[in-house]
Amino acid sequence: METMYTRAPRRRKGGGAWYTMLFLLFIAAAMAVWFIYMKFIPNQHLTTPDYTMEHPITYQGEVMEQGAIIEKDEVMLPIAAVQQVLGTDEPIYYEAETGSIILTTSNKVLRLKTDALTAQLNQKPYELHIAAKTKDNVVYLPITPLEELYGLKVEYKPDSGIVILLQAGESIQQAKALKSKGSAIRTKTSIHSPILEKVPQGEIIRIWGENKGWLFVQGPEGQLGYMEKGSMQLASIEKVPQPDKEDAFIPWKVLGSKINLTWEAVYEKNPDPASIGTLKGVNVVSPTWLELQDGKGTIKGKIDPTYVRWAHEQGMQIWALFSNGFEPEQTTAALAKADTRFSMIQQLLVFAETYHLQGINIDFENVRTSDKANLVQFVRELTPLLHEQGLVVSIDVTPKSNSELWSLFLDREALGRTVDYMMVMAYDEHWATSPEAGSVASLGWTENAVKRIIEEDGVPSNKIILSMPLYSRIWTGQDGEVKSKAVGMDKVKDIIATKKLTPKFDQASGQNYVEYKEDGVLNRIWIEDATSIQSRVKLMHDLDLAGVATWNRSFQTASIWPIIDEAINKRP
Repeated sequence: METMYTRAPRRRKGGGAWYTMLFLLFIAAAMAVWFIYMKFIPNQHLTTPDYTMEHPITYQGEVMEQGAIIEKDEVMLPIAAVQQVLGTDEPIYYEAETGSIILTTSNKVLRLKTDALTAQLNQKPYELHIAAKTKDNVVYLPITPLEELYGLKVEYKPDSGIVILLQAGESIQQAKALKSKGSAIRTKTSIHSPILEKVPQGEIIRIWGENKGWLFVQGPEGQLGYMEKGSMQLASIEKVPQPDKEDAFIPWKVLGSKINLTWEAVYEKNPDPASIGTLKGVNVVSPTWLELQDGKGTIKGKIDPTYVRWAHEQGMQIWALFSNGFEPEQTTAALAKADTRFSMIQQLLVFAETYHLQGINIDFENVRTSDKANLVQFVRELTPLLHEQGLVVSIDVTPKSNSELWSLFLDREALGRTVDYMMVMAYDEHWATSPEAGSVASLGWTENAVKRIIEEDGVPSNKIILSMPLYSRIWTGQDGEVKSKAVGMDKVKDIIATKKLTPKFDQASGQNYVEYKEDGVLNRIWIEDATSIQSRVKLMHDLDLAGVATWNRSFQTASIWPIIDEAINKRP
Protein backbone atom coordinates (compact mmCIF):
# COMPACT_ATOMS: atom_id res chain seq x y z
CA MET A 1 0.00 0.00 0.00
CA GLU A 2 1.40 3.34 -1.08
CA THR A 3 1.74 6.05 1.43
CA MET A 4 -0.04 9.32 0.39
CA TYR A 5 1.62 12.77 1.33
CA THR A 6 -0.20 16.14 1.25
CA ARG A 7 1.96 19.20 0.47
CA ALA A 8 1.25 22.36 2.48
CA PRO A 9 0.61 25.45 0.35
CA ARG A 10 3.64 27.63 -0.09
CA ARG A 11 3.35 31.11 1.56
CA ARG A 12 3.84 33.89 -0.87
CA LYS A 13 6.86 35.96 -0.18
CA GLY A 14 6.01 39.50 1.16
CA GLY A 15 2.33 38.91 2.04
CA GLY A 16 2.66 40.24 5.65
CA ALA A 17 4.15 43.53 4.48
CA TRP A 18 1.15 44.09 2.20
CA TYR A 19 -1.32 43.76 5.06
CA THR A 20 0.74 46.12 7.14
CA MET A 21 0.78 48.61 4.35
CA LEU A 22 -3.01 48.43 4.00
CA PHE A 23 -3.39 48.96 7.72
CA LEU A 24 -1.12 51.97 7.68
CA LEU A 25 -2.95 53.43 4.73
CA PHE A 26 -6.22 53.01 6.62
CA ILE A 27 -4.76 54.78 9.65
CA ALA A 28 -3.42 57.58 7.48
CA ALA A 29 -6.78 58.00 5.76
CA ALA A 30 -8.56 58.10 9.11
CA MET A 31 -6.11 60.70 10.37
CA ALA A 32 -6.56 62.76 7.24
CA VAL A 33 -10.33 62.67 7.68
CA TRP A 34 -9.91 63.63 11.32
CA PHE A 35 -7.51 66.43 10.37
CA ILE A 36 -9.95 67.76 7.77
CA TYR A 37 -12.77 67.55 10.29
CA MET A 38 -10.75 69.30 12.96
CA LYS A 39 -9.49 71.93 10.55
CA PHE A 40 -12.46 72.71 8.37
CA ILE A 41 -15.72 71.22 9.63
CA PRO A 42 -17.24 73.30 12.44
CA ASN A 43 -19.74 72.25 15.09
CA GLN A 44 -23.21 73.36 14.07
CA HIS A 45 -24.91 72.54 17.37
CA LEU A 46 -26.77 75.53 18.89
CA THR A 47 -26.78 75.72 22.68
CA THR A 48 -28.50 77.96 25.23
CA PRO A 49 -26.51 78.95 28.33
CA ASP A 50 -27.95 78.31 31.77
CA TYR A 51 -27.81 81.71 33.48
CA THR A 52 -29.87 80.50 36.49
CA MET A 53 -31.95 83.69 36.18
CA GLU A 54 -34.70 84.78 33.83
CA HIS A 55 -33.19 88.13 32.85
CA PRO A 56 -29.41 88.14 33.27
CA ILE A 57 -27.66 91.52 33.17
CA THR A 58 -24.41 91.89 31.25
CA TYR A 59 -22.00 94.76 31.82
CA GLN A 60 -18.71 95.24 29.96
CA GLY A 61 -18.78 91.65 28.73
CA GLU A 62 -19.56 89.99 32.07
CA VAL A 63 -22.73 88.57 33.58
CA MET A 64 -23.63 90.32 36.83
CA GLU A 65 -24.54 88.40 39.97
CA GLN A 66 -28.15 89.58 40.09
CA GLY A 67 -30.62 89.69 37.23
CA ALA A 68 -33.22 92.26 36.19
CA ILE A 69 -36.99 92.01 36.26
CA ILE A 70 -39.43 93.26 33.63
CA GLU A 71 -42.53 95.10 34.82
CA LYS A 72 -45.04 96.52 32.33
CA ASP A 73 -42.44 96.22 29.56
CA GLU A 74 -39.98 98.33 31.55
CA VAL A 75 -36.63 97.05 32.76
CA MET A 76 -35.97 97.26 36.51
CA LEU A 77 -32.45 96.89 37.86
CA PRO A 78 -31.33 95.70 41.30
CA ILE A 79 -29.74 98.45 43.39
CA ALA A 80 -26.54 96.43 43.87
CA ALA A 81 -25.99 96.24 40.10
CA VAL A 82 -26.51 99.97 39.65
CA GLN A 83 -24.17 100.79 42.54
CA GLN A 84 -21.52 98.51 41.04
CA VAL A 85 -21.70 100.32 37.70
CA LEU A 86 -21.84 103.86 39.09
CA GLY A 87 -19.16 103.38 41.74
CA THR A 88 -18.73 105.70 44.71
CA ASP A 89 -19.12 109.01 42.87
CA GLU A 90 -22.82 108.54 42.11
CA PRO A 91 -24.21 106.63 45.08
CA ILE A 92 -27.66 105.24 45.67
CA TYR A 93 -28.90 105.12 49.25
CA TYR A 94 -31.57 102.67 50.44
CA GLU A 95 -33.27 102.62 53.83
CA ALA A 96 -35.07 99.33 54.42
CA GLU A 97 -37.10 100.52 57.41
CA THR A 98 -38.94 103.22 55.46
CA GLY A 99 -38.39 102.02 51.90
CA SER A 100 -36.67 105.32 51.12
CA ILE A 101 -34.36 105.44 48.10
CA ILE A 102 -32.19 108.49 47.41
CA LEU A 103 -30.29 109.01 44.18
CA THR A 104 -27.75 111.84 44.11
CA THR A 105 -25.62 113.55 41.49
CA SER A 106 -23.53 116.70 41.73
CA ASN A 107 -26.64 118.85 41.21
CA LYS A 108 -29.66 116.61 41.74
CA VAL A 109 -31.29 114.67 44.57
CA LEU A 110 -34.12 112.29 43.71
CA ARG A 111 -36.12 110.94 46.66
CA LEU A 112 -38.50 108.04 46.13
CA LYS A 113 -39.94 105.11 48.01
CA THR A 114 -40.73 101.54 47.11
CA ASP A 115 -44.27 101.00 45.79
CA ALA A 116 -44.80 104.75 45.30
CA LEU A 117 -45.20 106.52 41.96
CA THR A 118 -44.66 109.98 43.43
CA ALA A 119 -41.14 111.20 44.08
CA GLN A 120 -39.26 114.46 44.59
CA LEU A 121 -36.45 115.78 42.39
CA ASN A 122 -34.65 118.47 44.39
CA GLN A 123 -37.66 120.46 45.63
CA LYS A 124 -40.08 119.60 42.82
CA PRO A 125 -42.53 116.69 42.27
CA TYR A 126 -41.32 113.87 40.01
CA GLU A 127 -43.71 111.32 38.51
CA LEU A 128 -42.61 107.73 37.89
CA HIS A 129 -44.15 105.44 35.26
CA ILE A 130 -43.45 102.45 37.46
CA ALA A 131 -42.60 102.28 41.14
CA ALA A 132 -39.50 100.85 42.69
CA LYS A 133 -40.22 97.53 44.35
CA THR A 134 -38.82 94.84 46.59
CA LYS A 135 -38.87 91.25 45.39
CA ASP A 136 -37.23 88.34 47.21
CA ASN A 137 -35.45 90.85 49.47
CA VAL A 138 -33.89 92.62 46.48
CA VAL A 139 -34.78 96.25 45.71
CA TYR A 140 -35.33 97.03 42.03
CA LEU A 141 -35.27 100.48 40.43
CA PRO A 142 -37.04 101.52 37.22
CA ILE A 143 -34.60 102.40 34.48
CA THR A 144 -36.12 105.78 33.53
CA PRO A 145 -34.70 107.89 36.40
CA LEU A 146 -31.37 106.07 36.09
CA GLU A 147 -31.21 107.10 32.44
CA GLU A 148 -32.12 110.71 33.25
CA LEU A 149 -29.78 111.18 36.21
CA TYR A 150 -26.80 109.00 35.32
CA GLY A 151 -27.12 108.38 31.59
CA LEU A 152 -27.23 104.60 31.99
CA LYS A 153 -28.29 102.88 28.78
CA VAL A 154 -30.23 99.63 28.87
CA GLU A 155 -31.00 97.24 26.01
CA TYR A 156 -33.49 94.42 26.58
CA LYS A 157 -33.34 91.40 24.26
CA PRO A 158 -36.72 89.60 24.45
CA ASP A 159 -35.59 86.51 22.50
CA SER A 160 -32.80 85.70 24.95
CA GLY A 161 -34.12 87.56 28.00
CA ILE A 162 -30.75 89.29 28.35
CA VAL A 163 -30.42 92.88 29.59
CA ILE A 164 -27.34 94.78 28.38
CA LEU A 165 -26.24 97.61 30.68
CA LEU A 166 -24.02 100.39 29.30
CA GLN A 167 -22.50 103.31 31.20
CA ALA A 168 -22.58 106.95 30.09
CA GLY A 169 -19.38 107.95 28.36
CA GLU A 170 -18.35 104.36 27.62
CA SER A 171 -16.61 103.65 24.26
CA ILE A 172 -17.04 100.20 22.67
CA GLN A 173 -15.42 98.82 19.51
CA GLN A 174 -18.01 97.43 17.10
CA ALA A 175 -17.76 94.99 14.18
CA LYS A 176 -19.98 93.69 11.36
CA ALA A 177 -20.68 90.02 10.76
CA LEU A 178 -19.30 88.92 7.38
CA LYS A 179 -20.52 85.37 6.67
CA SER A 180 -23.55 85.00 4.44
CA LYS A 181 -24.86 82.09 6.50
CA GLY A 182 -24.20 83.88 9.75
CA SER A 183 -21.09 84.39 11.85
CA ALA A 184 -21.00 82.06 14.84
CA ILE A 185 -20.48 83.12 18.45
CA ARG A 186 -19.17 80.04 20.29
CA THR A 187 -18.76 78.96 23.86
CA LYS A 188 -14.99 78.50 23.51
CA THR A 189 -12.11 79.42 21.21
CA SER A 190 -12.71 76.45 18.90
CA ILE A 191 -14.90 75.83 15.86
CA HIS A 192 -15.90 72.56 17.50
CA SER A 193 -17.46 74.24 20.52
CA PRO A 194 -21.24 74.78 20.41
CA ILE A 195 -22.77 77.93 18.95
CA LEU A 196 -24.41 80.45 21.27
CA GLU A 197 -25.69 82.80 18.59
CA LYS A 198 -25.45 83.09 14.80
CA VAL A 199 -25.15 86.70 13.72
CA PRO A 200 -26.67 87.49 10.31
CA GLN A 201 -24.41 89.12 7.76
CA GLY A 202 -24.10 92.86 8.28
CA GLU A 203 -25.38 92.82 11.86
CA ILE A 204 -23.41 94.70 14.54
CA ILE A 205 -21.35 92.93 17.19
CA ARG A 206 -19.75 94.51 20.28
CA ILE A 207 -16.14 93.50 20.98
CA TRP A 208 -15.13 93.17 24.64
CA GLY A 209 -11.73 91.47 24.38
CA GLU A 210 -9.42 88.96 22.71
CA ASN A 211 -8.29 85.46 23.63
CA LYS A 212 -6.01 83.07 21.69
CA GLY A 213 -6.59 84.84 18.41
CA TRP A 214 -10.37 84.88 18.86
CA LEU A 215 -12.41 87.92 19.78
CA PHE A 216 -14.69 87.92 22.83
CA VAL A 217 -17.91 89.48 21.60
CA GLN A 218 -21.57 90.14 22.31
CA GLY A 219 -24.13 89.53 19.61
CA PRO A 220 -27.39 91.31 18.74
CA GLU A 221 -29.31 88.89 20.99
CA GLY A 222 -26.97 89.64 23.89
CA GLN A 223 -25.08 86.33 24.00
CA LEU A 224 -21.44 86.52 25.10
CA GLY A 225 -18.86 84.26 23.47
CA TYR A 226 -16.00 83.88 21.02
CA MET A 227 -15.87 84.63 17.30
CA GLU A 228 -13.13 84.09 14.73
CA LYS A 229 -11.56 87.31 13.51
CA GLY A 230 -12.20 86.32 9.89
CA SER A 231 -15.94 86.18 10.56
CA MET A 232 -16.21 89.92 11.14
CA GLN A 233 -14.99 93.30 9.99
CA LEU A 234 -14.18 96.16 12.37
CA ALA A 235 -16.74 98.95 12.27
CA SER A 236 -17.18 102.24 14.16
CA ILE A 237 -16.66 102.85 17.86
CA GLU A 238 -19.90 103.14 19.80
CA LYS A 239 -19.98 106.03 22.27
CA VAL A 240 -22.66 105.95 24.95
CA PRO A 241 -23.92 109.54 25.27
CA GLN A 242 -23.60 111.51 28.48
CA PRO A 243 -26.83 112.74 30.08
CA ASP A 244 -27.78 116.36 29.64
CA LYS A 245 -26.22 118.25 32.53
CA GLU A 246 -26.95 121.66 33.92
CA ASP A 247 -24.11 124.11 34.21
CA ALA A 248 -21.87 123.21 37.13
CA PHE A 249 -22.31 125.31 40.25
CA ILE A 250 -19.55 127.87 40.54
CA PRO A 251 -18.91 128.75 44.18
CA TRP A 252 -18.41 132.37 45.07
CA LYS A 253 -14.86 133.59 45.10
CA VAL A 254 -13.41 137.07 45.07
CA LEU A 255 -12.15 137.66 41.55
CA GLY A 256 -8.39 137.83 41.41
CA SER A 257 -8.00 137.25 45.14
CA LYS A 258 -8.32 134.63 47.86
CA ILE A 259 -11.01 133.87 50.42
CA ASN A 260 -10.32 135.53 53.75
CA LEU A 261 -12.83 134.14 56.25
CA THR A 262 -13.11 134.58 59.97
CA TRP A 263 -15.37 132.67 62.32
CA GLU A 264 -17.52 134.62 64.75
CA ALA A 265 -17.96 132.53 67.90
CA VAL A 266 -21.49 133.11 69.20
CA TYR A 267 -22.14 131.37 72.50
CA GLU A 268 -24.90 133.04 74.51
CA LYS A 269 -25.51 136.22 72.54
CA ASN A 270 -24.36 137.90 69.37
CA PRO A 271 -21.68 140.59 69.51
CA ASP A 272 -22.54 144.23 68.94
CA PRO A 273 -21.34 144.91 65.39
CA ALA A 274 -20.47 148.47 66.40
CA SER A 275 -17.81 147.09 68.75
CA ILE A 276 -16.12 144.87 66.16
CA GLY A 277 -14.25 147.52 64.24
CA THR A 278 -12.83 147.22 60.75
CA LEU A 279 -11.88 143.75 59.55
CA LYS A 280 -9.67 144.88 56.68
CA GLY A 281 -9.55 142.32 53.86
CA VAL A 282 -12.07 139.90 55.41
CA ASN A 283 -14.61 138.95 52.74
CA VAL A 284 -16.51 136.14 54.52
CA VAL A 285 -17.74 135.85 58.10
CA SER A 286 -19.00 132.57 59.54
CA PRO A 287 -20.94 133.07 62.78
CA THR A 288 -21.66 129.94 64.83
CA TRP A 289 -25.41 130.49 64.55
CA LEU A 290 -26.91 127.06 63.80
CA GLU A 291 -26.72 124.02 66.08
CA LEU A 292 -28.28 120.56 66.10
CA GLN A 293 -30.48 120.16 69.18
CA ASP A 294 -31.62 116.52 69.14
CA GLY A 295 -31.67 113.23 67.26
CA LYS A 296 -34.79 114.29 65.35
CA GLY A 297 -32.77 116.84 63.38
CA THR A 298 -34.09 119.96 65.10
CA ILE A 299 -31.82 122.94 64.46
CA LYS A 300 -31.64 125.91 66.83
CA GLY A 301 -30.78 129.24 65.25
CA LYS A 302 -29.19 132.29 66.86
CA ILE A 303 -29.09 134.50 63.79
CA ASP A 304 -28.95 138.25 64.42
CA PRO A 305 -30.44 140.38 61.60
CA THR A 306 -28.42 143.36 62.82
CA TYR A 307 -25.19 141.43 62.35
CA VAL A 308 -26.40 140.30 58.89
CA ARG A 309 -27.00 143.89 57.79
CA TRP A 310 -23.63 145.01 59.21
CA ALA A 311 -21.71 142.22 57.40
CA HIS A 312 -23.42 142.93 54.09
CA GLU A 313 -22.75 146.64 54.45
CA GLN A 314 -19.06 145.78 54.87
CA GLY A 315 -19.20 143.83 51.59
CA MET A 316 -18.82 140.47 53.34
CA GLN A 317 -20.64 137.24 52.61
CA ILE A 318 -22.14 135.23 55.49
CA TRP A 319 -21.58 131.49 55.59
CA ALA A 320 -23.43 130.50 58.76
CA LEU A 321 -21.78 127.68 60.69
CA PHE A 322 -23.95 124.61 61.38
CA SER A 323 -22.64 122.53 64.27
CA ASN A 324 -23.71 119.16 65.63
CA GLY A 325 -23.18 120.50 69.15
CA PHE A 326 -20.29 118.00 69.40
CA GLU A 327 -22.83 115.49 70.81
CA PRO A 328 -22.19 112.01 69.34
CA GLU A 329 -25.50 110.36 70.31
CA GLN A 330 -27.81 112.96 68.79
CA THR A 331 -25.52 113.15 65.75
CA THR A 332 -25.84 109.39 65.18
CA ALA A 333 -29.64 109.56 65.40
CA ALA A 334 -29.97 112.62 63.16
CA LEU A 335 -27.72 111.25 60.43
CA ALA A 336 -29.13 107.71 60.49
CA LYS A 337 -32.44 108.33 58.73
CA ALA A 338 -33.34 109.87 55.40
CA ASP A 339 -36.25 111.82 56.91
CA THR A 340 -34.17 113.47 59.64
CA ARG A 341 -31.41 114.36 57.19
CA PHE A 342 -33.99 115.91 54.88
CA SER A 343 -35.53 117.80 57.79
CA MET A 344 -32.14 119.34 58.60
CA ILE A 345 -31.63 120.31 54.97
CA GLN A 346 -35.04 121.97 54.74
CA GLN A 347 -34.40 123.95 57.92
CA LEU A 348 -31.04 125.14 56.62
CA LEU A 349 -32.67 126.29 53.38
CA VAL A 350 -35.29 128.25 55.32
CA PHE A 351 -32.67 129.89 57.55
CA ALA A 352 -30.61 130.85 54.51
CA GLU A 353 -33.54 132.32 52.61
CA THR A 354 -35.04 134.13 55.59
CA TYR A 355 -31.81 135.79 56.70
CA HIS A 356 -30.15 136.27 53.30
CA LEU A 357 -27.19 133.99 53.92
CA GLN A 358 -24.74 133.14 51.14
CA GLY A 359 -23.45 129.82 52.44
CA ILE A 360 -23.49 127.10 55.08
CA ASN A 361 -20.33 125.93 56.84
CA ILE A 362 -20.67 122.43 58.32
CA ASP A 363 -18.76 121.81 61.54
CA PHE A 364 -19.44 118.29 62.83
CA GLU A 365 -17.00 117.13 65.49
CA ASN A 366 -16.90 114.43 68.17
CA VAL A 367 -18.62 111.97 65.82
CA ARG A 368 -18.53 108.18 65.95
CA THR A 369 -16.55 106.48 63.19
CA SER A 370 -19.61 104.31 62.46
CA ASP A 371 -21.37 107.49 61.25
CA LYS A 372 -18.76 108.13 58.56
CA ALA A 373 -20.89 107.01 55.59
CA ASN A 374 -24.02 108.74 56.88
CA LEU A 375 -22.21 112.06 57.21
CA VAL A 376 -21.06 111.76 53.58
CA GLN A 377 -24.62 110.90 52.54
CA PHE A 378 -25.96 113.96 54.39
CA VAL A 379 -23.51 116.23 52.57
CA ARG A 380 -24.37 114.60 49.22
CA GLU A 381 -28.07 115.18 49.80
CA LEU A 382 -27.52 118.70 51.15
CA THR A 383 -25.17 120.16 48.54
CA PRO A 384 -27.38 120.07 45.38
CA LEU A 385 -30.28 121.68 47.22
CA LEU A 386 -28.13 124.44 48.69
CA HIS A 387 -26.53 125.00 45.29
CA GLU A 388 -30.00 125.33 43.76
CA GLN A 389 -30.54 128.25 46.15
CA GLY A 390 -27.13 129.72 45.23
CA LEU A 391 -25.49 128.83 48.54
CA VAL A 392 -21.83 127.91 49.00
CA VAL A 393 -21.23 124.65 50.87
CA SER A 394 -18.11 124.18 53.00
CA ILE A 395 -17.06 121.73 55.68
CA ASP A 396 -14.51 121.89 58.49
CA VAL A 397 -12.11 118.98 58.88
CA THR A 398 -9.33 118.26 61.35
CA PRO A 399 -5.83 117.19 60.32
CA LYS A 400 -5.59 113.44 59.84
CA SER A 401 -4.91 111.41 62.97
CA ASN A 402 -5.90 108.15 64.67
CA SER A 403 -8.50 109.83 66.88
CA GLU A 404 -11.78 107.89 66.67
CA LEU A 405 -14.11 110.82 67.40
CA TRP A 406 -12.14 113.74 66.00
CA SER A 407 -10.55 112.49 62.78
CA LEU A 408 -11.35 108.95 61.60
CA PHE A 409 -15.06 109.68 61.02
CA LEU A 410 -14.15 112.13 58.25
CA ASP A 411 -14.07 110.67 54.73
CA ARG A 412 -12.12 113.61 53.37
CA GLU A 413 -11.85 112.10 49.89
CA ALA A 414 -15.62 111.67 49.45
CA LEU A 415 -16.43 114.98 51.12
CA GLY A 416 -13.88 116.76 48.96
CA ARG A 417 -15.66 115.54 45.81
CA THR A 418 -18.94 117.08 47.00
CA VAL A 419 -18.37 120.37 48.85
CA ASP A 420 -17.20 123.66 47.39
CA TYR A 421 -14.57 124.30 50.07
CA MET A 422 -12.88 122.31 52.81
CA MET A 423 -11.53 124.20 55.81
CA VAL A 424 -8.54 122.38 57.27
CA MET A 425 -8.57 123.32 60.95
CA ALA A 426 -4.79 123.32 61.32
CA TYR A 427 -4.63 123.96 65.03
CA ASP A 428 -4.47 122.17 68.37
CA GLU A 429 -1.34 120.27 67.51
CA HIS A 430 -0.97 120.54 71.28
CA TRP A 431 -4.50 120.61 72.62
CA ALA A 432 -5.92 122.02 75.87
CA THR A 433 -5.24 118.91 77.95
CA SER A 434 -2.08 117.80 76.18
CA PRO A 435 0.42 116.21 78.60
CA GLU A 436 3.18 118.00 76.73
CA ALA A 437 3.52 121.73 76.14
CA GLY A 438 4.00 123.01 72.62
CA SER A 439 2.73 125.09 69.76
CA VAL A 440 -0.95 125.25 68.92
CA ALA A 441 0.10 124.85 65.29
CA SER A 442 3.77 124.75 64.33
CA LEU A 443 4.51 125.65 60.73
CA GLY A 444 5.89 122.23 59.75
CA TRP A 445 2.94 120.42 61.34
CA THR A 446 0.51 122.77 59.55
CA GLU A 447 2.13 122.18 56.17
CA ASN A 448 2.09 118.41 56.66
CA ALA A 449 -1.59 118.47 57.69
CA VAL A 450 -2.63 120.20 54.47
CA LYS A 451 -0.33 118.23 52.17
CA ARG A 452 -1.62 114.89 53.46
CA ILE A 453 -5.20 115.80 52.57
CA ILE A 454 -4.15 116.94 49.09
CA GLU A 455 -1.87 113.96 48.39
CA GLU A 456 -3.60 111.11 50.23
CA ASP A 457 -7.25 112.09 49.80
CA GLY A 458 -7.02 113.82 46.44
CA VAL A 459 -8.79 116.99 47.57
CA PRO A 460 -7.91 119.71 45.03
CA SER A 461 -5.79 122.48 46.51
CA ASN A 462 -8.17 125.10 45.10
CA LYS A 463 -10.91 123.69 47.35
CA ILE A 464 -8.86 123.89 50.54
CA ILE A 465 -8.95 126.84 52.92
CA LEU A 466 -6.14 126.94 55.49
CA SER A 467 -7.67 127.61 58.90
CA MET A 468 -5.30 129.44 61.26
CA PRO A 469 -5.51 130.05 65.03
CA LEU A 470 -5.61 133.58 66.42
CA TYR A 471 -5.03 132.22 69.91
CA SER A 472 -2.04 130.88 71.83
CA ARG A 473 -1.85 128.69 74.91
CA ILE A 474 -0.10 129.60 78.12
CA TRP A 475 1.47 126.39 79.36
CA THR A 476 2.04 126.22 83.11
CA GLY A 477 4.26 123.63 84.77
CA GLN A 478 6.59 120.92 83.52
CA ASP A 479 5.67 118.36 80.83
CA GLY A 480 3.67 115.50 82.31
CA GLU A 481 1.94 117.82 84.79
CA VAL A 482 1.39 120.78 82.50
CA LYS A 483 -1.79 122.84 82.34
CA SER A 484 -2.90 125.32 79.68
CA LYS A 485 -5.37 128.04 78.88
CA ALA A 486 -6.16 129.69 75.56
CA VAL A 487 -5.59 133.43 75.26
CA GLY A 488 -6.03 135.95 72.49
CA MET A 489 -3.38 138.00 70.76
CA ASP A 490 -3.85 141.16 72.87
CA LYS A 491 -3.51 139.15 76.10
CA VAL A 492 -0.14 137.76 74.97
CA LYS A 493 1.03 141.26 74.02
CA ASP A 494 0.03 142.49 77.50
CA ILE A 495 1.99 139.67 79.21
CA ILE A 496 5.09 140.43 77.12
CA ALA A 497 4.88 144.15 77.88
CA THR A 498 4.06 143.77 81.58
CA LYS A 499 6.80 141.22 82.25
CA LYS A 500 9.23 142.95 79.89
CA LEU A 501 9.86 139.76 77.97
CA THR A 502 11.84 139.50 74.76
CA PRO A 503 10.41 136.89 72.37
CA LYS A 504 12.88 134.63 70.64
CA PHE A 505 12.32 132.89 67.33
CA ASP A 506 11.85 129.14 67.74
CA GLN A 507 13.15 127.49 64.57
CA ALA A 508 11.41 124.19 65.29
CA SER A 509 7.91 125.70 65.37
CA GLY A 510 8.51 128.65 63.06
CA GLN A 511 7.14 130.95 65.77
CA ASN A 512 8.22 133.44 68.38
CA TYR A 513 8.48 132.01 71.88
CA VAL A 514 8.67 133.34 75.45
CA GLU A 515 8.97 131.73 78.84
CA TYR A 516 8.81 133.14 82.34
CA LYS A 517 8.26 132.10 85.93
CA GLU A 518 5.30 133.11 88.01
CA ASP A 519 5.16 132.12 91.67
CA GLY A 520 8.10 129.88 90.94
CA VAL A 521 6.26 127.95 88.22
CA LEU A 522 7.45 127.86 84.59
CA ASN A 523 5.14 129.41 81.97
CA ARG A 524 5.69 129.00 78.21
CA ILE A 525 3.99 130.54 75.16
CA TRP A 526 4.44 129.72 71.48
CA ILE A 527 3.12 133.00 70.12
CA GLU A 528 0.57 133.58 67.38
CA ASP A 529 1.49 136.96 65.92
CA ALA A 530 2.39 138.65 62.66
CA THR A 531 5.37 136.33 62.17
CA SER A 532 3.39 133.08 62.41
CA ILE A 533 0.41 134.40 60.46
CA GLN A 534 2.56 135.70 57.60
CA SER A 535 4.29 132.30 57.37
CA ARG A 536 0.95 130.52 57.12
CA VAL A 537 -0.38 132.85 54.46
CA LYS A 538 2.82 132.26 52.49
CA LEU A 539 2.14 128.52 52.83
CA MET A 540 -1.35 129.15 51.43
CA HIS A 541 0.26 130.78 48.39
CA ASP A 542 2.93 128.08 48.03
CA LEU A 543 0.30 125.31 47.97
CA ASP A 544 -2.09 127.38 45.80
CA LEU A 545 -4.96 127.05 48.28
CA ALA A 546 -8.32 128.79 47.98
CA GLY A 547 -7.67 131.08 50.91
CA VAL A 548 -7.39 131.30 54.68
CA ALA A 549 -9.74 131.26 57.66
CA THR A 550 -9.16 132.35 61.26
CA TRP A 551 -10.52 130.99 64.55
CA ASN A 552 -11.90 133.07 65.94
CA ARG A 553 -12.51 136.79 65.45
CA SER A 554 -12.66 137.56 69.19
CA PHE A 555 -9.05 136.38 69.70
CA GLN A 556 -7.84 139.09 67.34
CA THR A 557 -5.58 142.01 67.77
CA ALA A 558 -6.81 144.83 65.56
CA SER A 559 -3.51 145.06 63.68
CA ILE A 560 -3.67 141.44 62.48
CA TRP A 561 -6.28 142.11 59.75
CA PRO A 562 -4.12 144.47 57.65
CA ILE A 563 -1.23 142.02 58.09
CA ILE A 564 -3.31 139.08 56.76
CA ASP A 565 -4.71 141.22 53.95
CA GLU A 566 -1.28 142.43 52.87
CA ALA A 567 0.16 138.89 53.00
CA ILE A 568 -2.73 137.54 50.91
CA ASN A 569 -2.38 140.21 48.26
CA LYS A 570 1.41 140.24 48.22
CA ARG A 571 2.76 139.18 44.86
CA PRO A 572 5.98 137.15 44.63
